[in-house]
Amino acid sequence: MAKARRRRVRDTWKEKQWYKIMTPQEFGDAEIGTTPARDPNMLLKRRVESSLRELSGDFSKQYIKLYFQIKDVAGDTANTNFVGHQVTSDYVRSMIRRGTSRIDAITRVTTKDGKNMKIHVLAITIKRAKSSQQKFIRETMERLVTEAAADKTFRELVEEIITGKLASQVYHESKKIYPLKRVEIVKTRVVEEKT
Repeated sequence: MAKARRRRVRDTWKEKQWYKIMTPQEFGDAEIGTTPARDPNMLLKRRVESSLRELSGDFSKQYIKLYFQIKDVAGDTANTNFVGHQVTSDYVRSMIRRGTSRIDAITRVTTKDGKNMKIHVLAITIKRAKSSQQKFIRETMERLVTEAAADKTFRELVEEIITGKLASQVYHESKKIYPLKRVEIVKTRVVEEKT
């Protein structure tokens, strides 16, 4: 009986096919892994994680995690959509020092082509800022991110977030209010509309 069961388990592996998981075009149609499945439909909506270092080869980008979701399967290739990113918590901790202020702004934005995203921007001041200054910086960050999104397609916005261009723009504007050590977009998430 045990032998028969063991044989059956092995057979399910034989029935499975391996699929290459590819990033969307804006991430260079790169292969980020393989996954087995008996039925390609079982792969749909499956989430996959990759680091920006794996995609760009730039070791300094190790702390940026990218999230993709499988949207369709063609032959032995699973195509994905970008669904968000996050920087690692130890990287965030490394930026924060005693005597500084941490200012978080979480903004829900809509891109020019109608995609909804939640964007979490983090600013670290050089010295501790007054709460009125923190409030003003937070409002400025929210405004800049909302304006940038409204002016760009989803693809352009994602590119600016991942390359750090958007964080740099927010930094240069916000530091006029109070000296900042750095600004980082620590998390994004594509918000699916409920249908």
